[in-house]
Amino acid sequence: MKDFDVLKFVSPYPQGAVLFIEKQISRGVYVLCEGEVKLSISSHEGKQLSLRIVKPGDVLGLAGTLADMPHEVTAETTRPSQVAFVRRDDFLRFLTRHPEAYLAVAKQLGAHYQVACEQLRTVALSASAPGRLAKMLLDFSAARQRTRQGTRFTWSLTHEEIGEFIGTTRETVTRALSEFKSRNLVTLQGSSLLIHDRSALEGLAAE
Repeated sequence: MKDFDVLKFVSPYPQGAVLFIEKQISRGVYVLCEGEVKLSISSHEGKQLSLRIVKPGDVLGLAGTLADMPHEVTAETTRPSQVAFVRRDDFLRFLTRHPEAYLAVAKQLGAHYQVACEQLRTVALSASAPGRLAKMLLDFSAARQRTRQGTRFTWSLTHEEIGEFIGTTRETVTRALSEFKSRNLVTLQGSSLLIHDRSALEGLAAE
């Protein structure tokens, strides 16, 4: 860890800052220290699909750095963040000196692959937009504490950004959330969302 700390450059980033874009040649790896980063991909027509929200402790740009290939995704901060950067050559030399670090790298790559497969399964194989939204809510709240009132969590995504995660429009997201509220499945207060009935959402997500 001491050797790694010497190599990294830590910088603050405002909300909406782009760390790298898809098809850009990888310059190195990024470690999210504080904040959140959204990973997304785009079509030639400009349609965007969001893949996941990165939390502190995750490493970005691993695949491109190790394979010396362009980034496959775009990374953009969704709130003010602090990010550490390690140049590609320095990172590869670090792995040569510390081969035990390859295990952590392999775990990160494996986790990224699982998330990508799950996102593909959600968008491509779920028949309904409400079902995809229900699964997204369940995934985002999975690690939150459950109480007698339900599961509460906070997110900063707009309806348009939610649509980018589940492959639908902002209007569809708004309608689905309104339906969830009318059925007393969830309660929305600003950026705070309370899930009252997880079993009902699980049923929608399984459709």
